[in-house]
Amino acid sequence: MKKIVLLALSVVVLAGTFTAAQQRQRREPDPRSMGGGDCRDNPYNCNDVANPLPPANTMWIEEMTWIDVRDALKAGKTTAIIPTGGVEPNGPWLVTGKHNYVLRANCDAIARKMGNALCAPIVKFVPEGGIDPPTGHMTSPGTITTREETYQALLTDIAESLQAHGFSRIVFIGDSGGNQRGQAAVADKLTAKWAGKSIALHIPEYYDYNSVTKYMESQGITSGASEGMHDDPIITLNMLIDDPNSVRYDARVKAGKASINGVSIADRAKALDAAKKIVEFRATQTIAAIEKHTAAKKK
Repeated sequence: MKKIVLLALSVVVLAGTFTAAQQRQRREPDPRSMGGGDCRDNPYNCNDVANPLPPANTMWIEEMTWIDVRDALKAGKTTAIIPTGGVEPNGPWLVTGKHNYVLRANCDAIARKMGNALCAPIVKFVPEGGIDPPTGHMTSPGTITTREETYQALLTDIAESLQAHGFSRIVFIGDSGGNQRGQAAVADKLTAKWAGKSIALHIPEYYDYNSVTKYMESQGITSGASEGMHDDPIITLNMLIDDPNSVRYDARVKAGKASINGVSIADRAKALDAAKKIVEFRATQTIAAIEKHTAAKKK
């Protein structure tokens, strides 16, 4: 008899639990809710909650909390930069994520210098060649490619996500030649679709490596004859400042291979000083282009 009573009580308790859970599921959405939960269940899920921590010292949206992003938008950081890199072969010294390391340094510098911008996560998967049969960079192991339509769809979804949350200027910068056409097409389509509410920009000037090379020549960094690899001093130095291991710095110095096209990077202090100049020049040039294209789109 006692077992029957306990079983009956358990059924009643479980029924009450299921009913409470079902009631929560049936609640109308609370318009104040943000942060992945319901405002009625925890105040940290409410759209007007104060940030319990100091603002994050980062330009990268993926390194911020949703509250950090909300507050940044309120403070006027309504430009979102979408950087596109790639995964491809780059000779024996540079890792396959070459363009992504370059963008880690450059997008951060651009956003900080602008003061009203944040960086979206780097789009690492871009057109690199055909899969079957392998063409372009896909002939080398480690390369990851996307179809052009996949790439453009991804850029579109990322940009529209950011625009939906209040970013009014979306900027595409691509560190690889195969990224440029898709960015331009997506930027034009989105600007037309948003009809003045927001704009999307493709910045081809970011990918102007010739101007960076000329600038660095004026700073005493002049390349010699090409060694015939998918590498050069500008790229190497631009990667070095973000992560020395991305150019296998220590191993190359030890093996006596710390140079490219006749430019030595063996003196770490001098190499890092040159790298800072590259990042500063590219940030300044890109920002000028962003403002130029913004003015053109608003006419």
